[in-house]
Amino acid sequence: MHKDSCSLEVEQNELREISLTFFPGTFKTFHHFTNRDVVWRRIARKCINTGLTRQGTDMYPQLPLKDRVKVSQHWRKGQCREEILLKWKTNLLPWMQLDGDVLYLSQAADIGVYYLQGDQGRLRRKPVLLHTGHSEDVCRFVLTDTHLISAGGDGKIILHHRRNSFWVECSGHNQEVNCIDSKGGVIVSGSRDRTARIWALSSNRLGECLHTIQTFDRVWSVAISPSQSTFATGTACCENFAPLRIWDIERCQMVSCLGSSTCGYDTFIRYWDLRVTSRKCVMQWEEPHDSALYCIQTDGNHMIASGSSYYGVVRLWDKRQTSCLQTFYLSSATSSPVYCLRFNALPAVLCASYLCMHFRFQRTSAEGSEIIASAPLSAARSPNCVQSNPRNTF
Repeated sequence: MHKDSCSLEVEQNELREISLTFFPGTFKTFHHFTNRDVVWRRIARKCINTGLTRQGTDMYPQLPLKDRVKVSQHWRKGQCREEILLKWKTNLLPWMQLDGDVLYLSQAADIGVYYLQGDQGRLRRKPVLLHTGHSEDVCRFVLTDTHLISAGGDGKIILHHRRNSFWVECSGHNQEVNCIDSKGGVIVSGSRDRTARIWALSSNRLGECLHTIQTFDRVWSVAISPSQSTFATGTACCENFAPLRIWDIERCQMVSCLGSSTCGYDTFIRYWDLRVTSRKCVMQWEEPHDSALYCIQTDGNHMIASGSSYYGVVRLWDKRQTSCLQTFYLSSATSSPVYCLRFNALPAVLCASYLCMHFRFQRTSAEGSEIIASAPLSAARSPNCVQSNPRNTF
């Protein structure tokens, strides 16, 4: 009996030694397994702003999906830190684009290039580069891999090369160019002169006007579809009952109209699926405070962010729900519309007429997620918001 108890005690001690030597290796293997993107992909596709589109494309493959899922929860719960990046004394109508950690911001007739520095996302007060050339305010600009393309109140379109000081001026519109978009070597512009124009971006025909489309109304917004076969125009709704129209890029003919009474002042975000019907939207969300919406952006999957015309309000929406997820306000006593907002898996920024604000949803350097936005104080323009999405959805 004594021998049996001794042998049992020896066996138990041996098992403890084996467990203690085996456990660290098991934990390390388990930790490595749970950090793999393939484990988190299914979860990430159900979360907001993780960088995965509806088709499964990963827009930020350099960032671990596990960290992006964590940050997604901060977005959903509204857990963020606010920081004013820039302020200016004169009320402006700013526009911006966010390319990784580089912020492009228009102020009056110039476009400044700023770098967000380090984990804190701070901004140098002076731009590292300044794009000039317009004699009046820059209305809109877009980025391609090679060019920054700006549209101004002087009726000009300027193609700035992003890697050198070379630029090309395009003239064709006889009034201010309110909007511009570019994809696949093609530029589409819309103007107050009631026309939309298609321009070439290829090196052998750079800046050449290919087609002019008569819209019979002031054009406030344009958006090229991801398929690059069509583009949408949003007009002022002064002359036409259908301000949102789809055009074929090659034939320059109208393909369809989206509804019959949609306009930017009706305080709704509408979601269209052209595979179903162009007569009626498949989803819609109403701004709770009855404010016109000045800008929207999506994450390519479930989330929409909108900026309103009063009190510097930014709202987050989930397409699977009917009410907004979160509401954010500019931390200022002065009311201002949100004229532009941009976000990615790292920062979120918004612009008003007097400041540029930074919302940081990250908790550590690995959990990057910020928003940048800007908005002017006076509503000098109220463009219709045309948002293009993959698979013929607008």
